[in-house]
Amino acid sequence: MRRIIVSLSILAACASSAYAQEPMALSLQAAMDYAVKNNAAAKNSRLDVLIQDAQNKQTTAIALPQVNGKGDFSQFFNIQKAFLPGSFIPGGDPTEYVPVAFTPRYSTTASATASQILFDGSVMVALQARNAVMELARTNSSLTEEQIRYNVQRAYYALVIAKRQLGILNSSLAFARDILKDITVLRDNGYAEKIDVDRTNVQVNNLATDSLRISSILEVSEQALKYQMGMNINAPIVLIDTSVEQNISKTLALSDENIDYTRRTEYQLLQLQQELNGYNLKRYRLAGLPSLGLAGSLGYNYGSNYLSDMFKFREKYQFFSFGALQLNVPIFSGFKRKNQVTEAKINIDKTQNNIENLKLTIDFQTQQARTTLKNSLLQLESQERNLKLANSVTDLARKKYKAGVGSNMEVSQAQTELLNAQNNYFNSLMDVMNSQSDLQRALGNFK
Repeated sequence: MRRIIVSLSILAACASSAYAQEPMALSLQAAMDYAVKNNAAAKNSRLDVLIQDAQNKQTTAIALPQVNGKGDFSQFFNIQKAFLPGSFIPGGDPTEYVPVAFTPRYSTTASATASQILFDGSVMVALQARNAVMELARTNSSLTEEQIRYNVQRAYYALVIAKRQLGILNSSLAFARDILKDITVLRDNGYAEKIDVDRTNVQVNNLATDSLRISSILEVSEQALKYQMGMNINAPIVLIDTSVEQNISKTLALSDENIDYTRRTEYQLLQLQQELNGYNLKRYRLAGLPSLGLAGSLGYNYGSNYLSDMFKFREKYQFFSFGALQLNVPIFSGFKRKNQVTEAKINIDKTQNNIENLKLTIDFQTQQARTTLKNSLLQLESQERNLKLANSVTDLARKKYKAGVGSNMEVSQAQTELLNAQNNYFNSLMDVMNSQSDLQRALGNFK
């Protein structure tokens, strides 16, 4: 019984520590760094680099000596015989053929073979291309990490703006509930009508519904951010970079940056692909040259009709060895190599077309992002003015109502206009941050 109580106490302590887990404070940069380290796609992209490194070492192994060992043991249950003229056999009939066994019943061989490529154009080019192939794998990994940073930034700002929107909405809801209490008291004392109470009740219900809706959006946004980061969905977090408006000055500076194609990872990938296309063309051209290799083998063998003799190694077994210089001269392959060279040249032209098209794509994406960002900033500026006016009107309506010189309907109308202005402002703010992220990606700034 005592053990059970102790076990339950330990479990309770563990549960308490889990519930008391401190939330992780996350800046935008910290969130990106965490995502690059823990996101499954990022981890797999780094594993792809390791796989490519292993493949490069396999390519290197082709140019290194190849050594193999081999052992054979054979037993003939019915030995095949050859027929010799009877004149070859002492006392044999010259008109007949005599079956003779040339193969012993038991035979065994133990040998080792070695080979070394001295010259092979295809192998030589493969060795030269290793660094480019490795860089291609690293660049692909970088592209994956950039996409993750882009996704995390959008999710981070979406969560920040949703939290701010919920905070302001809850403040409006609290004020509306206060008004509802006041009007209810006035109606109970005969100083207000039921319609005023109902109208305020409708406003409170609408604000409560909006609060629940934003709360749901907030929860989904937080889960989306954690998902992009590769974090446990239930882990508590606290966002630090909540002053979104401070980034607008950086956004304006971003609009003036010049386009540099080499900063785009996609451009770097195509450049590397073109380099590999060049190696491929060189490989097919050099395939027409002779290849030279060195091979050798050594070992022991023996054969006997008696199984016991097979275990007399020192007495019976015979040593053998040989070496060979092998020259392979390609003469005619049915125009296969010619067409391989043609295909490689076409791939070079195709990749060059892709490079030129990517330049146009980068220009288009950058200009589109700049235009969208400019329009979003203008819209945000307009909505910010509207929000200030709506706040001023609502503040004045509330003061007049508390002073007894304003009506409840006037407050409700001002509150509704304020809510619309807030929604428009936060939507415009979200558009600005998304446009900023798009422009950063277009300029290749998510390194």
